[in-house]
Amino acid sequence: MFERRIPEWLRHAPTPSVKGFASLAGLEAVVRGILISVFPVAMYDALQDAAVISSIYFLIGVLSLITGLLVPFLIRFIPRRWMYSIGAFGFILGSSLAILGSPQMIVLSLVLNSMATVITFVCFNTYVLDYIARVELGKCETLRMFYSALGWTVGPVLGVLLWTWWEPAPFIISALAAVGMLGMFLYLRLGNGKLITRSKHQSPNPLGFLGRFFQQPRLIAGWLFAVIRSCGWWAYVVYLPIYAVENGLGDQLGGILLSLTNGALFASPLLLKWMQKHSIRYSVRTGFIAVTILFSIASIGSLAPWMAIASLFIGSFFLILLDICAGLPFLMAVKPSERTEMSAIYSSYRDVSGIATPGIAWLVLLAAPISGVFAIAGAACFVAWGIAGRLHPRLGKARLRIPAE
Repeated sequence: MFERRIPEWLRHAPTPSVKGFASLAGLEAVVRGILISVFPVAMYDALQDAAVISSIYFLIGVLSLITGLLVPFLIRFIPRRWMYSIGAFGFILGSSLAILGSPQMIVLSLVLNSMATVITFVCFNTYVLDYIARVELGKCETLRMFYSALGWTVGPVLGVLLWTWWEPAPFIISALAAVGMLGMFLYLRLGNGKLITRSKHQSPNPLGFLGRFFQQPRLIAGWLFAVIRSCGWWAYVVYLPIYAVENGLGDQLGGILLSLTNGALFASPLLLKWMQKHSIRYSVRTGFIAVTILFSIASIGSLAPWMAIASLFIGSFFLILLDICAGLPFLMAVKPSERTEMSAIYSSYRDVSGIATPGIAWLVLLAAPISGVFAIAGAACFVAWGIAGRLHPRLGKARLRIPAE
């Protein structure tokens, strides 16, 4: 009799690779990229008030922050693979509700989309830290950006164009892409990640790990870089389209410019080589000072609207550079026993910026035009430039070097 053998790939899941994680990130880019420019114009179309939109984003940011910080606590009771699946299902449900088209459903869709983003982001980063060696983190971040380029480049402009043609269309595509993302996750068989032995005396407080975070200056600096970089993206993604509409430049301009900006993601490998030639410190400082200058120019009240938008557009390319390099100081400093908790801390940058930017913009818009938001974003980037000056000059040089095969 012939012995029936189970294929090796079924008996033992292959170790997830850099390309596997990049593929998963690429599908998420489609899920989120096609809606990123739709939500601001859809909200403005429904509410016609930038200050009210800021207040809604502010409240959603608070909810997302709480969700992200609770993920490490919830993972003690819910397997990580199920937590990621819950996040993916949140994308599907949110897009499905938005198809109904009412202002309430659009807001609820944005809530679910934001919560799904933070849940999947925490799990994704924990998986990366589990399976990707530190020497490969630079390559992983670069390839993740490269694979995400198509979704973030085509998505924003396509989403707005489809929304003007038939409002449910971008939400349907996003839901289908979320189904594909969940399928890719199951195919990669990431499971619950690697088990790291920890102290038996863990605090029952889900926020107890914050103390460890505040004891590590490099983690704090890396987190601040992520927060301030994200604030810059908020100003560009949310308030540039509103600025364009208010100045009679059309509701499609924001999506078109964001797609053109994200086209720079295809240059991620070149940016990695440039970063390797210099250092993480030099790269981070270059990105932040350039954004400071260009966003500050855009805030000049006497500047023609098209010139302000051009300045923001150029500045956005330096935000792409920061996307690649500004998170590395944090990721390189995380200890193996704190992967899940510190991934939750790191993911909170989205929500902190989602609270800070709309909250400050809400106050600014009570007394100043929307260009004041760009001035605040530029000032924040100047602060980050100063903090980056304290990074070690050779940080990441050896770790970013890709070994010869």
